[in-house]
Amino acid sequence: MRERARDKGRLYDIVDYADKALKMIEGHSFDTFVNDITIYFAVMKCVEIVGEATYMLTKDFKAEHPDIPWPLIQGLRHVLVHGYEQIDRQTLYDTTINDLPRYRDQAEYLLDNTDWNEWER
Repeated sequence: MRERARDKGRLYDIVDYADKALKMIEGHSFDTFVNDITIYFAVMKCVEIVGEATYMLTKDFKAEHPDIPWPLIQGLRHVLVHGYEQIDRQTLYDTTINDLPRYRDQAEYLLDNTDWNEWER
C-alpha cells in the first residue's frame, strides 16, 4: 500500500532526477543524444525514475492535483521499462527538453506549497 508519508520523498525524487536528466542533455543536439550511448541511457534512466516516482505517488495525492498530467508521465515510464524496443528517440529527447522542465517545476511547487503535516495525517 502506498503511504501518504512517502509522497513528499517521491516529489523530491521527481525534482532530483529531472534535474539530472536536464543537466546531462543540456547543450546536446538530438544527434549527439542518440549517438552518445552514455548520455542516451543516462537520460532515459532518469526519465524512467521520474515516471516511477510519479507512479508511486498515492492516488489521493494525484487526485488532489488533477491539473498535472500524471497518466502521461506514468505512461512514458511504462514504455521505457516494458516497451523499451519501441522507444521513439525523438519523443524521448523532445519530452526531456520541452516537458520535463515544466513537470519538474510543478513537482517543486507542490513540495513548497503542500501542508505536509496535514497531508500525512
